Amino acid sequence: MFDCSSFRVEPGVKIDLPGMTADFTGPFKSKTEAKKHTQENIEKMIELQSRLYAESAKALLVVFQGMDAAGKDSAIRHVMSGLNPQGTSVHSFRQPSPEELSHDYLWRYVKNLPEKGRIGIFNRSYYEEALAVRVHQIAKARRVPDTQAQKDFWKERLHQMRGFEKYLHTNGTIVVKFFLNLSKEEQKKRLIERLEDKTKNWNFSVDDMREREFWDDYIRFYEEAIQETSTTWAPWYIVPSDKKWFSRLAVSEIVMQTLRDMKPEYPRLNREQLKIHKTMRERLLNT
Repeated sequence: MFDCSSFRVEPGVKIDLPGMTADFTGPFKSKTEAKKHTQENIEKMIELQSRLYAESAKALLVVFQGMDAAGKDSAIRHVMSGLNPQGTSVHSFRQPSPEELSHDYLWRYVKNLPEKGRIGIFNRSYYEEALAVRVHQIAKARRVPDTQAQKDFWKERLHQMRGFEKYLHTNGTIVVKFFLNLSKEEQKKRLIERLEDKTKNWNFSVDDMREREFWDDYIRFYEEAIQETSTTWAPWYIVPSDKKWFSRLAVSEIVMQTLRDMKPEYPRLNREQLKIHKTMRERLLNT
């Protein structure tokens, strides 16, 4: 077991993202060693998910945020791929549709929340409504009422998200949030690789270059969002992500520990149910 508690942002603590090391790998010196531990965590997650699904009393929502090329897709693919698809849902949020714009900003996220007994994964999330929307000053295009165009608008929006996560927690959905901390230099390397590697050309977008120009704004708004919304009931984890193999290990460890702390158990049958099962067993043995 690897201790990831240092990545957790405690409530009320100010953070300095540029001052955090993005290439930290802890005690792990090789990809091979990290992959071994990651696989062990995945195997534990599979067992815990089976209990969660059978118990059907709580849900887990895992949120992934980060700059372009931070490794959100690959973390989800490598860490969550071993889970039972029947009890897992993955949602990637892009530009909202006209229907989504006609509702409040949380609507499209709420309707994709995991059911009890399931794990939901958000590849980007409602936090984009206080990040990309804020960076590009497109709140008006998102049909925000004029009455909300006030000085503390963004702080209030983060307060709403904090309250939303409290509501989820109270009603049985545990929320864990990851910010995959990528250095600007490493992002540059990954974007160049997408341009030069034919197998990765498809994954390059001109929008990635445009967004890179707003790096400092994103970092500033991420800091504010994380500080305002990292709580005991919905913590943020800032995961060093210059080394993908390490970020996958850290994510697997934190998700596994979160599931373990939820203490899911297989339902226990009552006396009448056990009696029925005994009868059914005897019938099957005699046919």
